[in-house]
Amino acid sequence: MKSDHQIIANIIDEGAHVLDLGCGNGELLAFLMQKKNALVQGIELDENQMHECVERGLTVLQGDIESGLVDYPDKSFDFVILNQIMQQIKKADFVIQESLRVGKRVIVGFPNFAHIKARFTLVFRGKTPINEALPYYWFETPNIRFLTISDFIDYCGKKEIKIEQEYFLGKSSPVHFMPNLFAQTALFVITRK
Repeated sequence: MKSDHQIIANIIDEGAHVLDLGCGNGELLAFLMQKKNALVQGIELDENQMHECVERGLTVLQGDIESGLVDYPDKSFDFVILNQIMQQIKKADFVIQESLRVGKRVIVGFPNFAHIKARFTLVFRGKTPINEALPYYWFETPNIRFLTISDFIDYCGKKEIKIEQEYFLGKSSPVHFMPNLFAQTALFVITRK
């Protein structure tokens, strides 16, 4: 099990209603359904990944989260998950705001583009970084944003979003010191103030 998935499972309450936006192949949703008895639903754009979700017995809708969540009433989910997709969407602010509307809490996870190895690769090798959190070459990456932990914290302050919990992960363990420099991945639990 991926370390970020384990942290998300620890955050999710037993029996919670969960919506995962950009749920991929449904690995996280299946885990939450099994371990937390969560009532889960996903939205995924990629047809092949959506079929993998259905094969796992998950309820997944094919859709573009950037067009909004108009079919969902306010606060209809205990948790909305945006894990490892913030760097891939164009309308990041809109998707976060919609997630905060339909969810009581939102879990946001993303690779930290300011990680020290990424900085060194860019500065000393003059190349786009490739590592565990950023595993793609520049010509095949789905990433269109270069988000850092500091960027996200600033965003939350400007948009009056409350950060309830934050987790910073290195390659194999949590990061507690200077996370914007040393964490490869970040997870935040956010709500409206």
